[in-house]
Amino acid sequence: MINVLDTEQETLWELREEALKKDLSIEELVVEILSKVLNHPLDPIEKVELHLKLADKFLREAEEFLAKGDYVQASEKGWGVAAQMIKAIATKENLELRSHASLWEYLDKLTEKLQDIELRRLWWTANNLDQNFCESWMTPRDVKYAIEDVKKFAEKLKKLL
Repeated sequence: MINVLDTEQETLWELREEALKKDLSIEELVVEILSKVLNHPLDPIEKVELHLKLADKFLREAEEFLAKGDYVQASEKGWGVAAQMIKAIATKENLELRSHASLWEYLDKLTEKLQDIELRRLWWTANNLDQNFCESWMTPRDVKYAIEDVKKFAEKLKKLL
């Protein structure tokens, strides 16, 4: 007999693994799969909206995890906010970013174009959150401050859309 719960957990695990391989969030991967299955490719405006909605979702989740004292999960969600915001800006320019390296390269060009060195500093902070998710080395206070920096980063990038 098939245990549906085990199957759901295995499916979620497979989605996580595939999303990691493609450097996507699980949500982005699901949308990509559904768009192929339903033969409805997203247009650029829909893709920008997807990234913005994911950034908002991740920010809510980061704040919920902060409130619960789960600083590792808050860190992952905080980094996700920053990554989704960069993807939204790049998507607006018909670019698709699919790796950490491409996020860094794009942000470097964007920072130079805008002559806004603060974007670079805020991005570094967001990447510390990504590292903290893996290594759990930041203090709770540092995670809280970093999430505040991510909010500032997101607001700066929203102005570009």
